[in-house]
Amino acid sequence: MAKSGLKNVGTTKKPKRILISQPRPESDKSPYFDLERKHQVELVFHPFIKLEGIPAREFRKQKIDILNYTAIIFTSRNAIDHFFRTCEEMKISIGQDTKYFCITEAVALYLQKFILYRKRKVFYGADGTNKSLFDVINKHKENEKFLYVCSENQQDNEIVAWMKNNKCEFQLGFMYRSISNDITPVMEQKNYDIICFFTPSGVRSLFDNVPDFQQNTTIIGAFGSNTLKAVEEAGLMLEIIVPSPQKPSMCAALDHFLSQAVSSKK
Repeated sequence: MAKSGLKNVGTTKKPKRILISQPRPESDKSPYFDLERKHQVELVFHPFIKLEGIPAREFRKQKIDILNYTAIIFTSRNAIDHFFRTCEEMKISIGQDTKYFCITEAVALYLQKFILYRKRKVFYGADGTNKSLFDVINKHKENEKFLYVCSENQQDNEIVAWMKNNKCEFQLGFMYRSISNDITPVMEQKNYDIICFFTPSGVRSLFDNVPDFQQNTTIIGAFGSNTLKAVEEAGLMLEIIVPSPQKPSMCAALDHFLSQAVSSKK
């Protein structure tokens, strides 16, 4: 099991350049930019994967009647985008009584783009962990039929296992897929102190693009249990593990890690 630590920080320079394997935030108010200023680091954003929607004609092969489900599970904004895209392509109108269970408040609030937001029908975990999502689902599982919207190659197995073990009535709805993005230009720079991963597909993309990648002193961060597993299976040493109750986001975890790095130098 990988453990978070400061193995590299104590013996090398303080991290200065961090590669975030996601698109650059659109808002200048993103906490990532506060992190840059606070710790005087450079953040480089480049998505390691890109998503393509599964068209409605292909989705129909899954033989899922969306209107048969009373509750929808979302673990990302991408899932929300592709759910409502699929509904539009299939000319399906989602009923007002449908409940939505989201991994975080931020994901839940994104629903405002598509529905008249009412908190009594939108639920989310307290701290961004799967456990907090399970706590919310557990209160409603007896009366709901769940559709878990996810990528066909990136569903969270911990969620699937919990739903099965707790006898929830549910179905996986594959509405999009992830494929490796071209990251060769950004990886050619080779001078990143930290690389942060958010999906197993992101880890796979690294080795698709750079088959001979060597970690050396690069610090690796991973968000989510499936990503953590992918990092370990790739033979990489993991030092920044997200989420946790104290560090629900990658940004919060980086802040904590960089603060520790400063303390270790004193």
